[in-house]
Amino acid sequence: MEKDTASRLRIAALIYTMTNAVLFGAGVITVLTVPGLAENAAYWIPVVVAASLVLAAPLAWGIAPRLRARNWRRRRDRAIGMDPAAAREV
Repeated sequence: MEKDTASRLRIAALIYTMTNAVLFGAGVITVLTVPGLAENAAYWIPVVVAASLVLAAPLAWGIAPRLRARNWRRRRDRAIGMDPAAAREV
């Protein structure tokens, strides 16, 4: 595994649980506030649990690179054509 991928995997693993919690919370709130879904909450809450477990992984994988600020500063500087040495002075 490349160093960059290993780093991304570690960060994604750390934020997976937080992402899962947010998705689960949003799903349960939706189920409990929509009257049609609340009637069948015994069915929909397990669906929300399973969906949040599955969807949290790709979301965490997508968020992980953005948490490496150093990398994103370099990309921004390259995108606007700024010299990295000059960027340090700003």
